[in-house]
Amino acid sequence: MGDDVCVAEVQEWADGLAELDALIGPRFARAEPRARAMHYVRGLLSGEERKNSWTLSEQVGDATPDGMQRLLSTTDWDPEAVRDDLYGYVIDNLGDPAGVLVLDETGFLKKGTRSVGVQRQYSGTAGRIENCQIGVFLAYATDAGRTLLDRELYLPQGWINDRGRCADAGIPDEVGFATKPDLAIGMLRRAHAAGVPAGWVTADEVYGQHFGLRSAVEELGMSYVLAVPCNQHVLAADPTLTGQYRADELITALPAQAWRTRSPDNGAKGQRRYAWARTRVRGINHPDSSYWLLARRSLSDPGDIAYYLCHAPARTTLAELVRVTGSQWAVEETFRTAKGETGLDQYQVRQWSGWYRHITLSMLAHAFLTVTRSKKGGIPSTTQSATASSSP
Repeated sequence: MGDDVCVAEVQEWADGLAELDALIGPRFARAEPRARAMHYVRGLLSGEERKNSWTLSEQVGDATPDGMQRLLSTTDWDPEAVRDDLYGYVIDNLGDPAGVLVLDETGFLKKGTRSVGVQRQYSGTAGRIENCQIGVFLAYATDAGRTLLDRELYLPQGWINDRGRCADAGIPDEVGFATKPDLAIGMLRRAHAAGVPAGWVTADEVYGQHFGLRSAVEELGMSYVLAVPCNQHVLAADPTLTGQYRADELITALPAQAWRTRSPDNGAKGQRRYAWARTRVRGINHPDSSYWLLARRSLSDPGDIAYYLCHAPARTTLAELVRVTGSQWAVEETFRTAKGETGLDQYQVRQWSGWYRHITLSMLAHAFLTVTRSKKGGIPSTTQSATASSSP
């Protein structure tokens, strides 16, 4: 019985990879790069500790990494088109109108100065200033699973001001400076245009305090729960309170009975329970919706409070707002699994196109894992190893 189950899982794994091959295959004009792209994806799904051009080439019996490096550099294929295929794959397999689009960034530590976009800058991944690249990502979270949908490489102003350096890194001439929230807005609009079913957007303070991003979400017809700093200024909905108030001032003024204990999710160490409170605030006028300032307070340290601006239909419950915040934490786990299981950060490319090509294929591999696990509850690592080297 056990052998039959293993054989069935191997076959389902192989069938899933064949589906990916059929999905992205038309993006490649010739059979050789198409096959190599699927070898690359299989390698990213393998149990190899390091997943770079050398190790992935060894898996398919290549004596040098030249073929894999060409796939990421000079081979004629468009990572934006494959990204669009990824959208469709995720919609078909994980789509849910109650889904949450999550904006976040992650750092890629690098040595030297030649890797595109690299400089000494703050990395939330490292928790300090490091020599790194910063990728801004759009994740998608539903009850069926969570995965990465889109990506943009953040280019610091110093890079954009040095067009010679940009040319050396292969950055197209039309690419100019864009803030992280600007990059995020572009990804949200692409997801909406692609028909990704999602009712919510959530993000941390970098994005939540950006008025333009909040306005863009409203224009797209979605609700949001967006983190803001304690000194975020808001307008109270209470007509007796005039003028602007800091977020922490409005929350401090709430009575004790305004707080409720809730858990947004089941964390790795059990439920993460906090005290939550909200108060209505004023925003862009939508007669059928409401704006709130939401606060999350630690049960062990009452001085530890996080703040969120929310926009949603008027009858939205506190429990629903709390649920959405859990998706923001979930994307941190998504980054960990993408880096640990599909080599998101294990690339050896310095050029603009190479970064987008590797990241896109890694995201596709992660989506495959998420979809597979959503259907079968996970595939044993022995199954992954058995199928990673099979032919496309």
